[in-house]
Amino acid sequence: MAPSTQKMLCLPEAGKPWKLYTEWPVPTLGPNDLLVKIVSAALNPAEWRIQEGFVGVSRLVKNWPYIGGLDGAGIVEEVGSAVTTFAKGDKVIAPGGFEQEHATFQEYNVIAAVDAAKIPENTSFDQAATLPLALSTVASGIWAHEPGSRSVNFPAPWEEGGSTKFAGKAAFIVGGAGSMGQMAIQFARLGGFSPIITTASLHNADYLKSLGTTHIVDRTLPDATILAELPKLTGGKPVVYAFDAVGSEANQELAYAAVAPGGAVVTVMPAAEAALKEKVQRDGSAKAVGVCFGDLRIPPHRKLGAELYGRLTEWLEKGLIVPNRVEVIPGGLLGIPEGCDRIKHNKVSGVKLVVHPQETE
Repeated sequence: MAPSTQKMLCLPEAGKPWKLYTEWPVPTLGPNDLLVKIVSAALNPAEWRIQEGFVGVSRLVKNWPYIGGLDGAGIVEEVGSAVTTFAKGDKVIAPGGFEQEHATFQEYNVIAAVDAAKIPENTSFDQAATLPLALSTVASGIWAHEPGSRSVNFPAPWEEGGSTKFAGKAAFIVGGAGSMGQMAIQFARLGGFSPIITTASLHNADYLKSLGTTHIVDRTLPDATILAELPKLTGGKPVVYAFDAVGSEANQELAYAAVAPGGAVVTVMPAAEAALKEKVQRDGSAKAVGVCFGDLRIPPHRKLGAELYGRLTEWLEKGLIVPNRVEVIPGGLLGIPEGCDRIKHNKVSGVKLVVHPQETE
């Protein structure tokens, strides 16, 4: 039986420092839910952006104090009365969220059973915790089909044409070394794209090639130089798909410029949609634009979420999807502020920062 209170880390309000609570209520599960003891929680750029008051991210906060944590993995502590697919003691991937009960910067969170996946033997808690947000974000911009989605409507790998429609066609991932970029590379590989070109620091080249990248371009080169390199790397074939895995205006511009007329560009920054659509209108609607929103709980993404989490365990077992490399920050929840500061100042490359909430003293 879980305790009634727990430790959690939160932002009391935008602009304030992180604060540890030691007797915060453990959330109550409903009949279709799981109560998960969080073993590992991963850090994301959204956390420091919310602290800084970035409008595009802070508006997603449901309640203050904001309990951080959009990624997690742990052990099922309690099972809702209507759940038949999980049992107490199961090791699960536990997506976080902007709602207090879903957040993972706490010792326990509640998730719907449909949003969980069992962790296979070849995957650690730390590795599993790197997956949820990247998985949902990248997939939402390319594979969501329901009304209200803002994807480019590519067929998913489990759908007709999902692994053949783009076979032999060139893809370009801007910012391949980050969590989003690594997932975008792997999804492009599942979609049959080739070559798959990415910008990244060259010291990450071997690792990114193991995920499916065929060519690495130094991310520090000027955009004009990068764009001039692409035809050489594709053998003259047009780039039909580009994914901006960073979200800055400069990276959006590079992704958009790389795509040939008739192609598609996707960005991880929802606020970029208006600017990108202005470019599309300027260019006579010659390019499709997709925008990611990494929440599989909203109606346009529910069907996609069920499909993804229904396949995730098998994908991990077979190595079709590989989690991020991990760096564990000591100190449990108290290590999070330092980690967020490192992410903010670009002092993390090719790894995902993870903490162990249960180790908080």
